[in-house]
Amino acid sequence: MNANVSNVVGKPPFLETKVSAKAGSPAWLVSALLLLSVIPLAAGAVRLTQLAGGATITPANARFFASPLPVVLHIVSVSVYAILGPFQFVTGFRRRRPGWHRVAGRLLVVCGLLVGFSGLWMTLFYPRALGTGALLYALRLLFGSAMVVSVVLGFAAIMRGDVRGHRAWMTRGYAIGLGAGTQVLTQAAGALILGSPSPLSGAFLLGAGWVINLAVAEWAIRKRPDPPGRTASAVVSRRQAAE
Repeated sequence: MNANVSNVVGKPPFLETKVSAKAGSPAWLVSALLLLSVIPLAAGAVRLTQLAGGATITPANARFFASPLPVVLHIVSVSVYAILGPFQFVTGFRRRRPGWHRVAGRLLVVCGLLVGFSGLWMTLFYPRALGTGALLYALRLLFGSAMVVSVVLGFAAIMRGDVRGHRAWMTRGYAIGLGAGTQVLTQAAGALILGSPSPLSGAFLLGAGWVINLAVAEWAIRKRPDPPGRTASAVVSRRQAAE
């Protein structure tokens, strides 16, 4: 029995084949996620430059000058979240640098919570921007809360050793956090098809960005195999029970 268990825990052929096939997330995934973040990150950098440089105060930006801390925290935390996040999904990188994965993961938990809570604060306490109706207000509260919950559940899952649950919830949290990138595309498509959006259609276009990201995230979660360590443990348990 010991020989059999040792063979399973080591590298059984069928597991090695399965792991090798899934070992590395393609480089294009990281590139695509970073590319999706470019425009929102650039917009955030412009906003920080305006706040630091004392740009002209207008009705569109007066709320940020009146209370800059929430928007600064939001921009800085979402920038770190968007840039570091994609590398957490690269299987080969995680295996080669597990220490980096853990340290970056803790930083991303903090940044993810800052993104969610600062977004909720701005929604609740900043004066509403022109064109922000009740639907968009509700969507921001919904998805901001969902992001916070996802990050908390993802952290709680890894603390109790649930790797699969951790990956699933952190994937959902990242998908919501990257909503602004997809919203650039949905708004551009809406402008081409519908012309200048109304507050209602604009809210639907922004909501579509979050929904699309979550739909892709759920597809990826269901497509992803069990972590190799968990699979091996399950095989060990079945072998021991059988013998």
